[in-house]
Order: sequence, then C-alpha cells, then structure tokens
Amino acid sequence: MDTQQELLSQVTKKAQQWLGSSYDDETRAAVKAMLDNEDKTDLIESFYKDLEFGTGGLRGIMGAGTNRMNKYTVGAATQGLANYLHEAFPNLPEIRVAVGHDVRNNSRKFAEIVASVFSANGIKVFLFDNFRPTPELSFAIRHFGCQSGVNITASHNPKEYNGYKAYWEDGAQIIAPHDVNIIDHVGRVKPEDIKFDGNPDLIQIVGKDVDDAFLAAIKELSLDPEVIKRQSDLKIVYTPIHGTGVELIPQSLRNYGFTNIIHVPEQDIPSGDFPTVESPNPENASAMAMAIAKAKEVGADIVLASDPDADRIGCVIRDNNGDYQLINGNQIVMILLNYIMLRNREMGKLTGNEYVVKTIVTTETIKAIAHNQGIKMYDCYTGFKWIASVIRDLEGKARYIGGGEESYGFLAETFARDKDSVSAISLMCEICAWAKDRGLDFNQMLQEIYLNNGYSHEEGISVVRPGKSGAEEIQQMMTNFRQNPPKEIGGSPLVCIKDYQTLLATNPATGETETLDFPTKSNVLQFFTVDGSKISIRPSGTEPKIKFYVEVHDTMKDKADYERCNKDAAAKIARIKQDLGI
Repeated sequence: MDTQQELLSQVTKKAQQWLGSSYDDETRAAVKAMLDNEDKTDLIESFYKDLEFGTGGLRGIMGAGTNRMNKYTVGAATQGLANYLHEAFPNLPEIRVAVGHDVRNNSRKFAEIVASVFSANGIKVFLFDNFRPTPELSFAIRHFGCQSGVNITASHNPKEYNGYKAYWEDGAQIIAPHDVNIIDHVGRVKPEDIKFDGNPDLIQIVGKDVDDAFLAAIKELSLDPEVIKRQSDLKIVYTPIHGTGVELIPQSLRNYGFTNIIHVPEQDIPSGDFPTVESPNPENASAMAMAIAKAKEVGADIVLASDPDADRIGCVIRDNNGDYQLINGNQIVMILLNYIMLRNREMGKLTGNEYVVKTIVTTETIKAIAHNQGIKMYDCYTGFKWIASVIRDLEGKARYIGGGEESYGFLAETFARDKDSVSAISLMCEICAWAKDRGLDFNQMLQEIYLNNGYSHEEGISVVRPGKSGAEEIQQMMTNFRQNPPKEIGGSPLVCIKDYQTLLATNPATGETETLDFPTKSNVLQFFTVDGSKISIRPSGTEPKIKFYVEVHDTMKDKADYERCNKDAAAKIARIKQDLGI
C-alpha cells in the first residue's frame, strides 16, 4: 500500500467513527458527504490530524472532523481542560473559569458549549453576555479570581476560521507544563465522555461591571493627562473592522479625554463575515483602506484600528509628503515603549528596577532604546504567553512597564496578561497628542527615535503552504536552512546562527557555540550578519505558513537622512529576500 492509500485508509477509519450515535445528525451527514465524495481532499484535510494547541491555542477552519473547529473538538478540549483543572486544584472548594468570545460566526454558540461543559463538571463559569475584546477576558480571569479561562476567537484569521484560547489563573495563555498536560487530557476524551448538559446554576452572566473595572484600570495607564487636555480635539479615526473593539475602544478614548473620535460607520457593524474587507487584519493596508479614506476626508492626525478580537493594533500616520502610510508592528512597539520609558524618566519614576520585554523576532532597536534609558530588556519567544511568563517570573521583584511583539501586539499593563489594543490605542493617541504639543507630527517623532537610537527597517514575509503537503514542505524548508545555512546574506557574512531547537548560538567562522538561556526549545532559526542584519525563520503556530522576519540597520546623520535610509533599507531587504529564495 502506498503512502497516499495508507493515509486515505487511516482518515476513512477515523471519519467512520464520526458516524456513530455519539455525534448529532448534522455532523454525521457532513461526514458521510465527505466519505461519499470521489474527491477525498476535504476528508483528508478534515481528519488527517487532530487540532493541537499552538502559540495561539486551538485554531482551525469550522466544520466536521478532528482537524476542524466544531461542537465536538470544542467540547473535547473543554472536557479535557475541566478534567485537568480538577487534577491541578484538588483542594479548592470552587474552581472558577471565565469564558468570552469574539464576533465570528459560531463564536457565541461555541462559548455557550464551553460554559455548559465546564458547569456540567461542577466548575463555576463567568460567561460574558456578548462579544468582548480578548484582553478583557484575560482581565476577567484575575478580576474574578479564576483558575482558568477560555476565549473563542480566531483573531484576524479569515472568516472560515475560529479558535479556542485557553488561559491559566494569571490571565495568560497556557504554557508548559499545563499545555502538555491539557493536551494529554484532551487526547483521552472520547465523544461519550463529554458532558454537554450544563448546570445553569453555575453559569453567571457578566458584562458592564467588568467593562467599567477594565476601562478604569486602563485610564490609570495615562502618563500625561495634561497634554490630552491641551490636545483634546486631536482628530482620531478609529475602526474596529467589524470586531469587538467597537464599544470599549471609543469609550476608553473618551475616558482619556479625547473628544474628536471619527468612526467608519460601515465597519462599526459587528460581523463574522467581515463584509467590507478581504481580510480583517490591520497589518494589511487593504484592511485600513476605508479608514484611510475617512482620514483624508477629515484631515485626521492619526488613524487606528483593532483586529476582530481587539488584541492587535493597526496604525496609520502621515509621511513626509503628507500621505497616510501604515506603520509596521515593530514601529508601533518601539513608539509605545520609547514614550513609556521617556515619560517614566521625566516623571522621576525610574528606580533602576524597571524592565521591558520583546520577542526575539521583534526589532533590536528596542534594545538600544532601553539601553539608552538605563532600563533592562528581556527577549522571549513569539507569542504573548511568553511575555506574560516573564511578567510572572519577575512579579514582586521588578516593575514591568511594557512589552510587545512585531505582530502588532502590545501590553502596557499587568492587570491583563495578553496583548491589548484597548490600552495600546489609548496610549498611541496620547503619544500623538504629546508629539503635537511639542510641535511635532507623528512621523517627525518617529524620525527622532531613529536619530537617537539608530535606524532600523523590518519586513515580514509569509510563505503560505496549506494542508498536509504544505506542512511537510515547511518542515523541509526548515531542515534545509539548518543543514545548509548561507555563508552570507545581503552581501554581508554571517557572524552568528541561533537555533532555538537546539538552544545553541554558533559562530559559523569558528564553530564555537554558546547555550541560549530559554525555558524550552522552539522551532526558530536566526541568522545575524556583520552589518547588523537579522533574519528570523519560524513556522507559524496558528496558520499554515512559514514566516521570515528580515531586519536591517543603518545610521541616520540627521532627520533629512531618513528617506535615504528608507531607500537603502528597501534595496538591502530585496537582496536578502533574493538570497533566501523567498
């Protein structure tokens, strides 16, 4: 039997189990249709593996099958998590969880299934009355003293997707050993083991009181209320891109004191179909097109967006020519951290015991800013659960003042432990007001940061390879880069190769190695060159793609040198991409 026939035999056997009495009529009909179809592509894609927890938890296309988001994969995940909670907290008189969801199709249905399964297992549930931003779910876990939490969301993925983010008692997404233990428990759950019949007495619906507490905590993050009073009429265009930020983000901006918040009415409509955009991802200029058009119409000072679950932030500013341009996630994190560090110094709040955090694929310019401000900086793996892990490890020992990652995520607070566009957008508007109060537009302020700390330019490239064959191709690409690393990239020789799968940093010229101090291994490879370029390569933990993060550096002589730096950086990145074959 060849490999393809063997695979088809395995998935057919797996799918036939879904025709049993443990599954509802709708599911059985969908599976039977796949089995009867001569084209077995859907059958293979739906059953060739089980959904697993990655950097963002459980995430997949909605539909029937072990590799799809549906009543049974969600139910099994919750039953497994419930079983593990009873094991992890055997002496607690009451185990508590918070459950939230985004605007996606089936999100409310899945959230109610989660709540029912938890309550059927004797666990107290705080279920939000409607969709909410992801960071508010993280906040609610700490607010109610929960041991865990679940948010039903697929972030900025296409509309066919949904997801399941599991959180621990600190409000952060799960990491080892809990993730491995939960997966083990989920793997043991049979369909007949899932307790779908909930106990309504153990489900408490929550809403406005949590909103008010969350927004009050965010208001305390403001570092210059007086400058907002002077610039209260700052023209702010904001869009939630049909997502969960529609109510809380404008409310937070009003709490800060901003009075001129301009909406994009068509995108204020919550919808899991995301009807006005091809992809609801604020990283993409196309998703910001309507907001940019509104900004041109009104002459906005800044344009901001949140993704569907309101954890990521998009930002558009005017460039040197007055045109509206999207800034990247590295720049967003850099601007926010620069402001927080600078204002803490100006306010006399720095004691020498403060720190910031970034992920290993995020710009090294942040390290330069922190060094220049005399503030400790920590690197961690991609995903906010790792930033939260640093916060947890240093709790009571040092003061966290901010952290972020290049994928448009930032966290200014510790009362939530996941990236938060509500606080990030509020602070970005404050920064815009602060710059304007100093006679600078946002672009001039960005140039000032580069002038003081060194210029950098970053570009992320995603190579999409869907399905089983795609996963195999991505694995082979990583193997090739490890076994045959380039000797130079972009015309500059390699000085260091960091492999987080072996936790070794290697000098390619001498062969000398150093151990990387990280809590676990990860499938990430980094190349560093003589001229300061950094290339990071990693398969996505949540999507069928391999990601390349390219970063180049230069020295700005003065602000007039900015355009030359941009031009040279673009040329260098183009050469690097050619060298990498991407």
